Amino acid sequence: MSIQSNKIARQEESFYADPHAILGLHPAGETQKIIRLWKPGASYVRFELFGKMVEAQKVGGEGLFERLVPPHTTCKDYRVYLYQGVLAHDPYVFWPTFSPFDAYLFGKGVHYQLYEVMGGRLCVHQGIAGAKFTLWAPNAHRVALVGDFNLWDGRAHPMRKMGTSGVWELFVPGLEPQEKYKFEIRTAKGALLLKADPYALFSERRPQTASILSNVDQHSWQDGAWMGQKRDRDAFPMLVYEVHLDSWKRRGEHSLNYRELAIELGNYCKKMGFTHVELMPLLEHPLDESWGYQVTGFFAVTSRMGSVQDFQFFIDHLHQMGIGVILDWVPAHFPMDEHALAQFDGTYLYEHEDPLRGIHPHWNTCIFNYGRSEVSNFLIASALFWLDKMHIDGLRVDAVASMLYLDYGREAGQWIPNCFGGNHNLEAIEWIKHLNAIIREKFPFAHRIAEESTSFLGVTHPLEQGGLGFTMKWNMGWMNDTLRYFHKDPLFRSFHQGDLTFALVYAFSERYILPLSHDEVVHGKASLLSKMPGDDWQKFASLRLLYSYQLTQVGKKLLFMGAELGQWEEWNCKQELPWHLLHFERHQQLQRFFQEINHFYLGCSALWEQDFNPQGFEWVDCSDRSNCVLSYLRKGHSKMVFVVHNFTPNYVPEYSIRLPFAASLKEVFNTDRKEYFGSDKLNSTVHNYKIQLAPLATLIFEVVSV
Repeated sequence: MSIQSNKIARQEESFYADPHAILGLHPAGETQKIIRLWKPGASYVRFELFGKMVEAQKVGGEGLFERLVPPHTTCKDYRVYLYQGVLAHDPYVFWPTFSPFDAYLFGKGVHYQLYEVMGGRLCVHQGIAGAKFTLWAPNAHRVALVGDFNLWDGRAHPMRKMGTSGVWELFVPGLEPQEKYKFEIRTAKGALLLKADPYALFSERRPQTASILSNVDQHSWQDGAWMGQKRDRDAFPMLVYEVHLDSWKRRGEHSLNYRELAIELGNYCKKMGFTHVELMPLLEHPLDESWGYQVTGFFAVTSRMGSVQDFQFFIDHLHQMGIGVILDWVPAHFPMDEHALAQFDGTYLYEHEDPLRGIHPHWNTCIFNYGRSEVSNFLIASALFWLDKMHIDGLRVDAVASMLYLDYGREAGQWIPNCFGGNHNLEAIEWIKHLNAIIREKFPFAHRIAEESTSFLGVTHPLEQGGLGFTMKWNMGWMNDTLRYFHKDPLFRSFHQGDLTFALVYAFSERYILPLSHDEVVHGKASLLSKMPGDDWQKFASLRLLYSYQLTQVGKKLLFMGAELGQWEEWNCKQELPWHLLHFERHQQLQRFFQEINHFYLGCSALWEQDFNPQGFEWVDCSDRSNCVLSYLRKGHSKMVFVVHNFTPNYVPEYSIRLPFAASLKEVFNTDRKEYFGSDKLNSTVHNYKIQLAPLATLIFEVVSV
């Protein structure tokens, strides 16, 4: 018996790589078996055998205890103390939960259900309930599981290494939901790291960082009708309400729960006419001020607003109300927090070692090594997880440009060219194509939206045509040009008409979403209302004009929360939206405008049926710079509307238009109505193609052709 104790002392590395070879239940000659237990620091060990408490014999000084047992003893015939007062089956008698086939797929980067296999997962294994733990740490000297169940003692539960896969594994019977845990990693250089589970389904609320066992399969989904729809993206309007859940509404200093938010946000979106919500990142993150864009838990919804099941209720409820959910997803970088992915096993595992490739200069974060199969698989599995287990309708992929270009945010000499001498990140490009291909295959109706700020060709072109395969792309050029124009005093806008017309030169080169997002109302940029020049009347009129201009242009639409209230100050992630503004009439009127034009938009198919088809748009007059007026047609499959924008506060009682093919025009929407705090310059009738042109207003006419 002492031979095994000596073996541990002499071959510690062998023991910690495969503790199951020594511990657990083993043959002891032809007529007996032996149970070996590992309890470092214990002076004696008792365990349950055939329903009775017995004592094991200590052998050596390392913490090894043994007892001879009858030959008919099985792993289910004895239980050991998992922690004080709790008996469970011996973790070291179970077969691996990570198979050679899992290892093969993972090594190739094509294990598309990796989220079922890796990390801490509650399960039933060999008929016993507990939790399985798997961790990729190929360069670790040893790995141990720690948690409340073993008093965070890294000696208590060493994990076994699964061959050359770099994966460490352990099944622990008896563990239940809400158990906290981490992995203790001894690096090749002898350092001791305490890391959260990269695949954890839930985590402690910041500033605590332990992973928490949770179950994503308990919720009884009721959104079958929604999920079963075969939704043609082009055949429906898309009005996206971008939301930072933690600051949309609060209760004093505290966040609302996901379940409370489901009811309130769902009702609000239905009232206001938004078809989708886009959630700023809800993947677990330690720093509120990052707004969720520095992720530490790529499979864990943030604990700030409730549990996994609370979040699933949130999604389910919105779906039952007919509201789609898009999630901001951040595969471009990750923070350097000690408990997270950075130098995970003591080496540059998830990131590049060379800082010219591995460190993002703008955010001081780590850049993923997209060329490493296991890292690629980790990220793709994260995307699939949210679509599968959480019923998310699509992903908005953040900072795509930073992935595409090796010199993104870098000066000359601060980046490494690719193998052809260029600045494209070829590994990231192939990873993006892989991502979009597998999402299209498994979730063909999921939105795949790129936040890509450059003119990279083919972002939304099909993979078969050499494109990246996204279904839509944020039109950052349109946003920048439009806001720059609106920021100018109307006296000078006539010299800058090209800021508005230029977007139509390339409008159909990609499938665009027009965003007025959170990025435009932070960091000293001012709120949308405050950006508008002039007195209060002009500011409110200009904001109505801006939003109506957005809705009538080609492309799908996105608006960040708070604009519809007439928010004066910049968005603050620590405070709820200024709902108190609705006590004032002009803010009530503005919200009413947003509500009514949204519902008008939803009912006007000409404004969205052909968003990605050049036949859906035709200029009528884009050259009236002296009056700062634009006019054009938006065409659906069977209906057409005529849109006129007046970008100055000048009222023109008789403005001539040229529509020789039109038999009649009927004004169907005017942003200048008195109910909206406008001057009420409306067109009850139109004679001789002359209209009353309201100041700082959008006029929409139904067209009946000859």
